[in-house]
Amino acid sequence: MQPSFRQSYGRTRRRRSHHALKPVNPTVCPISGTSKMHHRACKESGYVRPGLRISVPKLGIGVDRGE
Repeated sequence: MQPSFRQSYGRTRRRRSHHALKPVNPTVCPISGTSKMHHRACKESGYVRPGLRISVPKLGIGVDRGE
C-alpha cells in the first residue's frame, strides 16, 4: 500500500538531520594511561570502573604481556 501523499524533500531532510554519526570520545585509562571507550574494558589493564577489573587471557585483556 502506497502513502497517500509524497513526503517533501525538505521534510525528508529535516527527519534525516538526526541520523548523522556522532564522533567517538575515548577516555584515558587511569591505570595504564591508554585510551579506552566508555563502559568498556581497557585492553592493557582490564580496568572498567573503580572496583572492577576484568581478565580474559584468551583475548589478552587484563593479563601481563610478558615482554
